[in-house]
Amino acid sequence: MKILPDTALTYDDVLLVPQYSAVDSRRTLSTRSFLTKKIVLQMPIVSANMDVVTESEMAITMSREGGIGMIHRFMTIAEQARQIDRVKKAESFIVDKPITMTEAHTVGDLKRVVDETGTGGILILDGNEKLIGIVTTRDLLFEEDDRKSAADVMTRPVHSAPPNTTLKDAERLLHEYRIEKLPLVDANGKIAGLVTLKDIMKITQFPMATKDSKGRLAVGAAVGVRDREMHRVESALAAGADCIVVDIAHGDSHLEIDMIKNIRKHFPDAQIIGGNVATADGTKRLIDAGADAVKVGVGPGSICITRIVAGSGVPQLTAVMDCAKAAESAGIPIIADGGIRQPGDVAKAIAAGAQTVMIGSMLAGTDESPGMIMTRRGHRYKASRGMASREANIDRNKKEGNDLTQEEIEEYVAEGVEAAVPYRGKAREVLTQLVGGLQSGMSYSGATSIEDFQKKAIFVRMTGAGLKESGPHDVEVLG
Repeated sequence: MKILPDTALTYDDVLLVPQYSAVDSRRTLSTRSFLTKKIVLQMPIVSANMDVVTESEMAITMSREGGIGMIHRFMTIAEQARQIDRVKKAESFIVDKPITMTEAHTVGDLKRVVDETGTGGILILDGNEKLIGIVTTRDLLFEEDDRKSAADVMTRPVHSAPPNTTLKDAERLLHEYRIEKLPLVDANGKIAGLVTLKDIMKITQFPMATKDSKGRLAVGAAVGVRDREMHRVESALAAGADCIVVDIAHGDSHLEIDMIKNIRKHFPDAQIIGGNVATADGTKRLIDAGADAVKVGVGPGSICITRIVAGSGVPQLTAVMDCAKAAESAGIPIIADGGIRQPGDVAKAIAAGAQTVMIGSMLAGTDESPGMIMTRRGHRYKASRGMASREANIDRNKKEGNDLTQEEIEEYVAEGVEAAVPYRGKAREVLTQLVGGLQSGMSYSGATSIEDFQKKAIFVRMTGAGLKESGPHDVEVLG
């Protein structure tokens, strides 16, 4: 038996000491950070790979705002690939594989494809696969005869451009021709891509968006640690996932390490996030196995009861500091996962050495998270649950085709609970508050960037009385 000599701290145990600041406005401060060795975020916030938090809708919002979302793994491999594909198709400068049909297809065929894919335009090809027309939703809007051919309703001639067309040139051509879709055609008359006015407008609307090399929104995907999960890895990467989260509660284990090594062996260019760990030694082991980022946090989540059930964990501030120090020499970013209850906690986590923070329950209550809004005693909520809860385990096994016996259900030791989280509106509103808190924390420390913040930040410990003093007190809060 050994007792470590140091006291371990969490976010409520400390405050950032105010320092001289030359910052004129917190809005000018850079929150640019690294998710992995190769993926850069303008907003250092990641939505958790939980089934009550991140599917395609959340992931799209996260990337547009400059962060990234991690699609959870508690679905079939095919469905996870579809979720990733939706994110990738949400916007891009160039649509690599636009939908095409032939002039022989009917209006009924065209309408069905539009309904199934949500596309706003279909390129029409001749028998030699050369572009001869385009059908948009406007062409189909009042067309009642489903037997007509595509040739009868398509728009022609079609204005096109070469494959190497720049964003600026595409904007000019769309304006010049007064069109919304610009096909890209190579020297042989074959389709090489499609530029749409809608996607260009999104680029302008979300200038901080996290994009891949093809201009598509970035997204991550979670996988398990069993051998069969290699099929999930392959599928996720093929669908366009920018990183893989190897998802296990206790990341400092041979299962996690073996999975990271296996992914690295078969997909050497993949960006791999390992975790969760809570110690410097655990961090080093995942880095040595090939992780490009390490997720830190054992037990700090609002719906996690690992520390109560298993008696294991490390208070989150200390865990982040220890793991960040261990990862620094290898140039590997740390993701602080769990324990974020207030915007100030984001500032503390980043100051402690994390490059990004992972948010679960705070985003579970937003419009973009899966699940329905419910009303209880006049207040609106959304459901949330830990991925190690009894209900999550039952659902997970059902989706994998395993029917648990009553005995197996009773013997399962849950390390998470089901709960209701307050409805919080749009995810963007929550993210604005979190980033604003981070930037305020940076300004109080006189820092202009994440790197500068981590160098200048000074923590002071406080007592329970200090924590009480930090919030509203001796008043009746009206709202």
